[in-house]
Amino acid sequence: MKDLVGSLATVNHLLTTERLILRPVTVQDQAGLLAHWTAPDVRKFLFDGVVLSPAEITEAVEDSVGSFAAAGYGLWLIREAGGNDLVGTAGLRPLEDLGIEVLYSLEPGAWGKGYATEAARAVVEHALGPLGLPEVLAEVDADNAASVAVVERLGMTPFEVVPGLLGPMTRYRRTR
Repeated sequence: MKDLVGSLATVNHLLTTERLILRPVTVQDQAGLLAHWTAPDVRKFLFDGVVLSPAEITEAVEDSVGSFAAAGYGLWLIREAGGNDLVGTAGLRPLEDLGIEVLYSLEPGAWGKGYATEAARAVVEHALGPLGLPEVLAEVDADNAASVAVVERLGMTPFEVVPGLLGPMTRYRRTR
């Protein structure tokens, strides 16, 4: 089945953009995720500098697989169209009891190319379109200027500032 939403194609949870392919993570991706998510530049804001253990990576993958089966969303691997190298990850997950948040991470070599905005836009459009979610949230560290720019380009607006491990975090939302 193929459903088109703007420039976004959805086929069995596969999301495509002009330059990127996002596919759900699988257990075969654990080694790549471990390398990606434990890189200091990647984990700085994504995990507040915490180094995830292999068991935590396994749990994240298992949670994502279950979430795709139950709700149609989870974590996607990002690759360039026609490429095999991991560009990063993007996904949707619960943000406390507030709703569903978009998250993303990129390999440092992929920074500055607009991939975070492109991948996050695909995920947000999937959430607000085919999934029918009423809104998508984001939580961004105040010092993470790159992610603030991404969520603003996505049309998200701030609604709350909360304390975080690295300092204040601003919560954003975009509604359908």
